[in-house]
Amino acid sequence: MNDKGQRDGEVMLELLDAIEKKSDVSQRHLAQHLGVALGLANSYLKRCARKGLIKVIEAPANRYLYYLTPKGFTEKARLTSSYLKSSFSFYREASDSCARIFWTCAANGFEKILLCGLSDLAEIALLSASENDVEIIGLYDPHTERNRFFDKPVWHRLDNCDVHDACVITDIHAPYLSYQTLVSQVGAARVLVPDVLRLKATEVVDQPD
Repeated sequence: MNDKGQRDGEVMLELLDAIEKKSDVSQRHLAQHLGVALGLANSYLKRCARKGLIKVIEAPANRYLYYLTPKGFTEKARLTSSYLKSSFSFYREASDSCARIFWTCAANGFEKILLCGLSDLAEIALLSASENDVEIIGLYDPHTERNRFFDKPVWHRLDNCDVHDACVITDIHAPYLSYQTLVSQVGAARVLVPDVLRLKATEVVDQPD
């Protein structure tokens, strides 16, 4: 992807991310958040609406509400995966994100952690865990044939995994689907999502700056 295409993808990702977090965000706020002119922010919004990525609802006082459609969630996941694979700052961003999520684990009393998804993020999480007061017991990934990842076991069924306190999503290809699947099996309180994946986790405690 060339620089222009990469920048365009990053702006689209930031836009969809901002709308998911706050549906009544103004176009002016979006422009400031994205670091683009107001007219360009409006152009991106119109493009997202044409593609069926967002739904626009008129509200009182000449305001508009923006909502991600199912297609928008899918596109956001695709853009996130692409960004994580190509970003030069990925390692630093992912390392900081893992450190924050392991701080959250410690704050909740979660000591034994199961990583969910084999990926570069999982490798970074393993390195980060060694610097924090948590233990990675292994990885869960139903889509791989591997039985080991570095020095950790890999399980293909969740009910075969060793005892663990919480699951941390490290799937960068379909993190939202992984999150939904795990929440349905172990509950939202025991599933944590590094913020580098740009998902809205439902159970988060305050984290340090």
